[in-house]
Amino acid sequence: MIKTFYVGNIPWSTTEEELQQIFAQHGEIVACRIITEKATGKSKGYGFVEVKEEDAERLQEKTNGMELEGRQLVVNEARPRET
Repeated sequence: MIKTFYVGNIPWSTTEEELQQIFAQHGEIVACRIITEKATGKSKGYGFVEVKEEDAERLQEKTNGMELEGRQLVVNEARPRET
């Protein structure tokens, strides 16, 4: 099974590849995406990381509060989208 984490406070210069590399140090990453502005393509400073369920708890413990380019990442289990 897959768990999705919301990752907030991401530095705007961080790429999806860099974010994936950081999280891959702590578990198997299924998918990683940074949310961007439609008009400009610039990062909104948050994204989502999908991981295997068996790696989820360890990954969250290791990355929540981790400093990246002077900013502390916020990593929480993602809530389902409201429609």
